[in-house]
Amino acid sequence: MNNKVIIITGGSSGIGKALAEQYGQLGAQIVITGRNKQKLQETTTELKKTGISIVGIPCDSSIEDETRWMVKTVVDQFGKIDLLINNAGISMRSMFEEVQMDVLKKVMDINFWGTVYTTHAALPYLKESKGGIIGISSIAGFRGLPVRSGYSASKFAMNGFLEALRTELLHSGVHVLIACPGFTASNIRNASLNSSGNITGETMREENKMMSAEEVAKKIIHAYQQKKKTLVMTFQGKLTVFLNKWMNGFMDTLVYNSLKKERNSPLK
Repeated sequence: MNNKVIIITGGSSGIGKALAEQYGQLGAQIVITGRNKQKLQETTTELKKTGISIVGIPCDSSIEDETRWMVKTVVDQFGKIDLLINNAGISMRSMFEEVQMDVLKKVMDINFWGTVYTTHAALPYLKESKGGIIGISSIAGFRGLPVRSGYSASKFAMNGFLEALRTELLHSGVHVLIACPGFTASNIRNASLNSSGNITGETMREENKMMSAEEVAKKIIHAYQQKKKTLVMTFQGKLTVFLNKWMNGFMDTLVYNSLKKERNSPLK
């Protein structure tokens, strides 16, 4: 990856930050984006101190004009794009009947449309470099999760979009990887939205028992090097995808019973 130019949306924390660090250590030139300018600057400064070549560009992935400006800025500065990692994402936690519609729209705008906008803007340059696209999706893109209806819908949409795009690009030299972590220790649950669109500020799961963001990043980088098309992580995640395909009625009960054990779950 020496001197390869990599854009990582939502790169200030979690999996995005771990990918920035590990790809940076491999010699890539890293561009991270994010909505929080202060967090973006802190991460950029922290990784620069380790010798990584990194630039932070404030950008809200859900806004098309900002996204196209960000991609143009990268090309103007570096002259190319070799890899786009669509990592920016947000979650929600609410029963569907209680959630405000603008919460679902916000989740879809960031998770799905953010991926679409960035990919569309970067695609001509990725075809020139015969580079790649990685979408950080979720097990929720294969199996809908209760209390996370909007998040699940956005990840199903993301998976379908990237699969269709991968097929369109079959003979272009551009590789597309859909990476689906299971529950990963990150900030996404703390930053998830409730039914009114407010940030919950707390996690409902035991973060210390989950796969770390660093471990997830390592697996994603290896899968991309191996030109895998889909990466499903954790035994639980692989089992969930398999059983849901063949025993979806049983999985309804299993998933319900599992998620109702979460802290303050509305499931009874």
